[in-house]
Amino acid sequence: MATLNQFKNFTSGLPQTALMPVLFMGHGSPMNGIEINEFSSKWEEIAKKIPVPQAVLVISAHWFTKGTKITAMDLPPTIHDFGGFPQALFDVQYPAPGNPELAKETADLVKSTSILLDHDWGLDHGAWSVIKHMYPAANIPILQLSIDYTKEAKFHYNLAKELYALRKKGVLILGSGNMVHNLRMMSWEMINGGGYDWAIEANEKFKTAILTKNHQPLINYQTMGSDVILGIPTPEHYLPLMYSLGLQNEQEEASIFNDKAVGGSLTMTSVQIGN
Repeated sequence: MATLNQFKNFTSGLPQTALMPVLFMGHGSPMNGIEINEFSSKWEEIAKKIPVPQAVLVISAHWFTKGTKITAMDLPPTIHDFGGFPQALFDVQYPAPGNPELAKETADLVKSTSILLDHDWGLDHGAWSVIKHMYPAANIPILQLSIDYTKEAKFHYNLAKELYALRKKGVLILGSGNMVHNLRMMSWEMINGGGYDWAIEANEKFKTAILTKNHQPLINYQTMGSDVILGIPTPEHYLPLMYSLGLQNEQEEASIFNDKAVGGSLTMTSVQIGN
C-alpha cells in the first residue's frame, strides 16, 4: 500500500503552499446549485475560511467511467446532467478555466493506474453546484477526476494517497457525493428534512468512523450492516468520500458539517479534513 510520505516531494508549476484542507461535500439536489439555503450558505462560508486555492480538483459522483480520467481542457464546459428541473438550472453556466498542465502533472503523479487526459467531459453538477457558491467569480481553475466503476473502494482510497502532494501546491481536493443516497426510497414528505431510521443509523456509523479515523470499516462498507447496504445501493455517491479520507494524514482531525438527512433516504453530511 502506498504511503503519504512517498508523495510529498512532488513539484509542479504551482507554488509551494501550506497544506490545503480536504473536503467531502454532500451535494444533494442539483437545485442547491441555484438556491441560497443552509447547505449552500455553508459552502460559501467554508470557502471564506480556508486558504484561496490555486486550483480545485473535484471527484464527483456524476463522472463514473471505465478507467480513471482527468479533465484536461482550457475551458471545461458546464454540464447539465439531469432532467425534470426548472429552466433556470439549465441556464447556469460556470465558466471557470481548466489547467491542462496540472492535469498532466496529476496524471504523471499517479503510479497505481493510468490516468487518461480527457477533453470531452467538463464540470458536471456534482462539481459546479457546489463550487459556484464557493467561488462565484469562476476565476479559479477547476479539474475533475473520474471514478473508475470497475474498482472497489480500497482502490480509490489508495489512489487518493498518490494525490497528497497536490495539497502542498495549493490544490483543494473535493469529493462530491452523498454518504447515504438511495433515491428509490426517497420520501417527498421529508424533502425539507428528516430521515428514515436506517438512514440515520447508517450516517451515525459513518460519522463515528470518520471522527475516530477508523477508515477500514468505511473501506469495507458492505460489511457495516443492513442499514448501510440500504444507504449505499450503488456506490457512485459514496466513493468520493474515499478520496477525501485517503488524503488525511496522521496528524489531521476531521470535522462534520451540513449534518442533516433530507428526503428520508439521503444525508447531506459533509467533512472537512485539516484547517
